[in-house]
Amino acid sequence: MLTSLRIQNFKAWKDTGDVPLAPLTVIFGSNSAGKSSIGHLLLALKQTALATDRKRALHLGDTNSLIDLGTLSDCLFGHDLNSSLDFELKWRLPKTLTVRDLHERSNIYSGNALSLKASLKADKKDQPAIQGFEYSLINGEKSVLDIEHKLNGGGKWALNPSDAYRFVQAVGRNWPLTEPEKFYRVSETSLSRYQNAGFLTDFALETERMLAGISYLGPLRNHPQRIYQWSGDTPEDVGQRGESAVAAILAAQQDGRKLNRGWKRPTKSFAEFVAQWLIDMNVIHSFEVKPVAKGRKEFEVLIRTNAWSPEVKITDVGFGVSQVLPALVQAFYCPPNSTVWMEQPEIHLHPQVQSVLADVLISAVQAYQDGTARNVQLIVESHSEHFLTRLQRRIAEEVIKPSEVAVYFCENTKGGAVLKALDLNLFGEIGNWPIDFFGDQMGDMSARTIAAQRLKLRGARA
Repeated sequence: MLTSLRIQNFKAWKDTGDVPLAPLTVIFGSNSAGKSSIGHLLLALKQTALATDRKRALHLGDTNSLIDLGTLSDCLFGHDLNSSLDFELKWRLPKTLTVRDLHERSNIYSGNALSLKASLKADKKDQPAIQGFEYSLINGEKSVLDIEHKLNGGGKWALNPSDAYRFVQAVGRNWPLTEPEKFYRVSETSLSRYQNAGFLTDFALETERMLAGISYLGPLRNHPQRIYQWSGDTPEDVGQRGESAVAAILAAQQDGRKLNRGWKRPTKSFAEFVAQWLIDMNVIHSFEVKPVAKGRKEFEVLIRTNAWSPEVKITDVGFGVSQVLPALVQAFYCPPNSTVWMEQPEIHLHPQVQSVLADVLISAVQAYQDGTARNVQLIVESHSEHFLTRLQRRIAEEVIKPSEVAVYFCENTKGGAVLKALDLNLFGEIGNWPIDFFGDQMGDMSARTIAAQRLKLRGARA
C-alpha cells in the first residue's frame, strides 16, 4: 500500500510536494487541473517494470501498453527537456523485510516500509535516462538503511550506502559499476562486484511487487453486451474500460472466493457479494451471471430492476448499472495489498446512488477475504459532492477513521497544479473548505432570488 508520493516536473506538476496517502484517498478538482496525471505516472512506472527491455529507464508507452504518454517533452513540466523528472514513492510492505550483512553478521536491518526516489533526464536522443535512485528501508517512521546509486562528478556510477552499512568488494572484481536497469534496479554486473549487496535485488523485487499491484479504471467504460465470452481464464483486473468485469466475477466464483464487509460480518460468494451491493445501491432487485446454456462459453448478465419486473439482460436496463459494475468488481477483485486508481466511479449514477458508492468504497478498504484483512487501497478521482457528503457522515458516525481517509483538492495555477489537503476532523467537518469547491452555489442561489424578485415585480406592474 502506498503511503505517500511526490512528483516533480511531470505534466501539470512542477512539484506536488509530499502527498500522504490513506487507504481511501479521494481527489477532487476542476477539469484539466492535473488530477489524472498522477495516476498516469504510476501506470508508466508499472509498464516500465513489466517491460522486457531492462535498458529502458522509463517506458512512456505505445498503442499496446497500459498508457501512452507521448514523448518525454510531452511529459515534462513546461516541455522543458533541460529539467529532470523526479519522483518518490513510499509504501508499506506486506511483511517485514530483513537485511543481514553477510560480511558483518551482527548487522541486521529490518523494516516494514520502503522508499524509492528516482531522477530521470533527457539523453542526447531526448529519451528518458536514469540519473540515479535511492532506496530507504524504513522501520516505523525511521530510516534504518539508505542506499544511493547515482552518477558521480566524473560521470561514473557509484553505489553509496548510509553510514550504517559498508559494501565489501569481492576479490578480483574491481570492475566499474554499470548503468542501472530501468529506474529502480542495480545491474547484475554491479551487484557481483560486492560480497554483500545481494539484498538490493530484494528491494527491486519489492518495487516490482508494489507496481504490479497497481490497477486503473478509467472514466470511459464499455457499453454493456448481450453476451459475454469467457473460457475460464483469470483476468488480472477488470480492464481500464471495465471490459473484463464479467470475466472477473466468473473467475472469482470459479476460485471459490468469499468476502465479507468487515471483521465478523457475514460471508458471501463473490457474485453474491457484488450483487448485494448493487441491491443496496437501489439500482437493481436481483443480479445473476449465468451461461446461455449448459457447457457453453457464452454468458449473459440477467437483472431484475424490482420485485414485480421480469428478468432482463443488462443491455435492457439503465446505463448506470453497467457503468458502476466495473468499479464494484475491481474494488473487491483486486489482490490483497494492492492499489486501485479509479476515475469518476460515480459517472452516470443518480445522486443517491453516488452517496451509497462511498459506502461501497469504505467497505472495500475494510473487507476481509478468507478471514484476513485485504488491506486494499483506493485512490479515487471524483466530482461528486454526494460522495463526499456521505464520506463525511461515515467519519462522524465512526464507520471509518479520519486517519483512514485522505481528501485533496486539485487546482491549476500559473506556477503549475497545486494539491491541497482538506482537513477532516472526527466530526467529518472540513476546516479549510476551498472557494468554489463544487461551484458557486451561494452565488447561484443569490442570482436566482434576485431574478425571481424582478419577475414578481414585473408581474405586479403588468
